[in-house]
Amino acid sequence: MNRDRRAQITAITDQLDALKYDLESIMDEEQEYLENMPENLQSGEKATAAEEAVSSLSEAMDNIDSAMESASNAAE
Repeated sequence: MNRDRRAQITAITDQLDALKYDLESIMDEEQEYLENMPENLQSGEKATAAEEAVSSLSEAMDNIDSAMESASNAAE
């Protein structure tokens, strides 16, 4: 792989890392919302939706990690 394509991959992995950071911030806010939810709502639909959102965001971050690793491997 040539230097230009390696540089493109590096730029893309940097963008992915920034997106992962943004997702992590949103996930942390949703987790905090869930943890501060009144007890009477913790077993309701809003709590379930918040838990699913946290789980999905975590999965998205894992997928970004995987994509970054694959891209880095391709650039080697």
